[in-house]
Amino acid sequence: MRIDIVTREYPPAVYGGAGVHVTELVKAMRRDIDVVVRCFGEDRDEPDTYAYDTPVELADANPALGFLGADLEIARDVAGADVVHSHTWYANAAGHVAKLLHGVPHVITAHSLEPLRPWKAEQLGGGYRLSSWMEQVSYEHADRIIAVSNGMRADILRAYPNLDPDKVVTVYNGIDTERWHRVDDPEAARALGIDPDRPAVVFVGRITRQKGLPYLLRAAALLPPEVQLVLIAGAPDTPEIEAEVTELVTELQSTRDGVVWHSGHLGQYEIMAALSASTVFVCPSIYEPLGIVNLEAMACGVAVVGSRTGGIPEVVVDGETGRLVTFEQLQDGTGTPLDPDAFVRDLAAALTEVATDPETAARYGRAGRERVEREFTWDRISRETQAIYRELAG
Repeated sequence: MRIDIVTREYPPAVYGGAGVHVTELVKAMRRDIDVVVRCFGEDRDEPDTYAYDTPVELADANPALGFLGADLEIARDVAGADVVHSHTWYANAAGHVAKLLHGVPHVITAHSLEPLRPWKAEQLGGGYRLSSWMEQVSYEHADRIIAVSNGMRADILRAYPNLDPDKVVTVYNGIDTERWHRVDDPEAARALGIDPDRPAVVFVGRITRQKGLPYLLRAAALLPPEVQLVLIAGAPDTPEIEAEVTELVTELQSTRDGVVWHSGHLGQYEIMAALSASTVFVCPSIYEPLGIVNLEAMACGVAVVGSRTGGIPEVVVDGETGRLVTFEQLQDGTGTPLDPDAFVRDLAAALTEVATDPETAARYGRAGRERVEREFTWDRISRETQAIYRELAG
C-alpha cells in the first residue's frame, strides 16, 4: 500500500503543530508501509519526498492562489497512490483534485478550520475567501476526515453541517517521549535569561490571534513580582499583531523584572531547558484544536495552565496535570472572550496558584509526563491512521 502525504510543512521547514504532526506520523508509518511525501518549498534530499514551489506564473499572485497552483501539480503526480492524505487547507485542494483525477480515496487531517480563523483575512485578504473555498470543497467530498481531538470534531461538524458525521473520526495528536523529556540544565536556563531559582511561567508559540498572547501579557501584570515570564514567541501572522505584542511586552518590562522574550529560533534542547526551568507552562489560546505544545510541556514534566477551549481539556486534566481556565466565547468564529477582563483575571489567578505552589506544580508535572506516555504515542496514532487507510483502500 502506497500513501501519498500532502503537506505545506515538512523538515526542515516546520513552524507549527501541523508540521510536527506530519513529521512524526510519516516517521512512524514508514516502519510499516510505503509513504511518499509531497510538500511545499525547496527540494528535500529525503527519499520518497518531493517538494513543489509556487508556479512561476503565479509568483506575484495572492499567496492562496500560488498554493492552489502548486496543488494542481501535486495532484498530477499522485497517480498510483492507494490513498492521498492532505494536511491543512494549503494541501487539501491537491488531495481533492487527485481524488477526482485518479479515483483515489482522500483523507484529510484537520489541524484548524478556516471558518474559525476569520482574522486570517488580515493576512491573506481575498485569499482568505479562496482558502475557505478550498477547504470547504475538499472537506465536503473527502472520504474520511481525521480530527485531532473530539473538540475539533465537534467544530468540524458545526462549521460544515453537510458532512456525514460517520466520516469524521478522532485520532489524537502525539508526542515523541524519547525526544521530548526533562532537561535540568540551570546554566542553559541562565543563558536564556531565566533564573532557575525563581518561579517562572513559560509560553511557547507563534504570535497569532488564536494563541491568545495579548491576554497572557495583560494577565502577567497581575502575577506576584517574584514570578518570571518567559516568552518563546515568533513568526507573527501580521505586522499588526506583532506591533500589539511588542507594545505589551515593552510596557510589562517597564513595570517588572524577569520578563524574557525570545522572538528568534531556539533549538529543541534550549526549549526543553526553558520548559524544565519553569514552574508552569501556559496555553492561553482562544482557538486550539489540540495543542502539541501542551504535550511537549507535559513530556518535560511541567504543569500546564490552559484555557478550556477546543481540544485542550482532552490533554490537560484539571487538578491532575494542571489547571483549566473556563471562559465564555463569542460564537462568531473569532473565539473572542465575552468578558476579556474576566478571562485575564482568571488566567492570572490560575497561574499564580500553580506558580506559587512548587510542590503541587511538580505533582502536576509528573502526572503530565505519565499521561503523555500512556495516551499520546506516535505508534498508537500510526496504527489508528493505517486502519483508516486499509478500510478505504479495500
